[in-house]
Amino acid sequence: MKQLRVGIVGTGMAFERLHLPAYQQLTEKYKITALCDDDPNKAFIWAERLGLDRSAVAADPATLARRDDVDVIDIMVPIEINYTVTEQVAEAIAHSHKGIICEKPLGATEEEIEAARELPAKYGVPILIAENYRYNEENIQIQRLVQEKRVGDPIYFIQNRVMDMPADMRKNTFAAKEWRQHPEFPGGVILDTGVHDIAALQMIFGAVSEVHAYGVPQEADYAPYAVIQANLRFESGFIGQFSMFTTGKEAQRPLIGLRIMCSHGEIYLEERDCGTVNVAYNDGRSEQIPYKPQQGYYRELLNFYNHMTHGEPMAVTPEIEFGDTKVMLAMLRSAKEGRPVKVEQRAMAMAGRR
Repeated sequence: MKQLRVGIVGTGMAFERLHLPAYQQLTEKYKITALCDDDPNKAFIWAERLGLDRSAVAADPATLARRDDVDVIDIMVPIEINYTVTEQVAEAIAHSHKGIICEKPLGATEEEIEAARELPAKYGVPILIAENYRYNEENIQIQRLVQEKRVGDPIYFIQNRVMDMPADMRKNTFAAKEWRQHPEFPGGVILDTGVHDIAALQMIFGAVSEVHAYGVPQEADYAPYAVIQANLRFESGFIGQFSMFTTGKEAQRPLIGLRIMCSHGEIYLEERDCGTVNVAYNDGRSEQIPYKPQQGYYRELLNFYNHMTHGEPMAVTPEIEFGDTKVMLAMLRSAKEGRPVKVEQRAMAMAGRR
């Protein structure tokens, strides 16, 4: 079995807690061979932990990308530099047999996300966006239930996302990162976190065509709104409501979560880590469909390996991530301007649907 050699750009929390455990599950398919970080000491520490020589640490992303012992470059950097670094790497390996994995969203501005979707064609390089929600088992299960019309025709949905950013910033969490507390990209944590939920919703229901949102403004760097609430209309005519509360807790159980109302019952997911998709039928029957939480990181790496070695289609490309980010930017614009905003996604109509 061919083993792909991986160069890591950014050895922070995302690498340690999200990507590295997935690589450790796929040791027959991937081997980390090189590292790069804007803090070289961090990279040297990780080289030692991984049993690599100090020569495995590269001076910068482009130098790492051009190494002979690197087939795949996995980029995990703050959102405000994500596009810049990814383009540098893509240019460095243009029209080679190497590939790129990078985080979402792939741009800090609308202009950057427009340019990002052109990178694969511009440089002749495959790029997978590590949008784990499009790979998570619970969303694949829900998509299947909807497509099979297990509970009849879907009519509408409600989804409520709650996070306590002020409390999380004081813990050993992703929220404690300075660039998330004082973001240099629109929407702050609303874009950074909400794009996951929108990715899952578009995977399940297809492309969003129009957004009408309202927000409760707040004086906080991490997000312009304490809560944002949006009505979403999809190209299919399906509708639903998405809300995100950034400054508190949902105190009661079960959580509101994601509820999809259908002609013959309801599909309900309390939260992504609960391990069960609940199906309730109008005639009183019910199903509990188990799944293994947090499998998105493993599945996205497996998808990319199969793409690089066997030509399997990538489930999340920059074009698809472009569509997810456009919905979030439209939501923020709608809340700011107090009017509905149409979402132009080009090829997103069925993108990412399995």
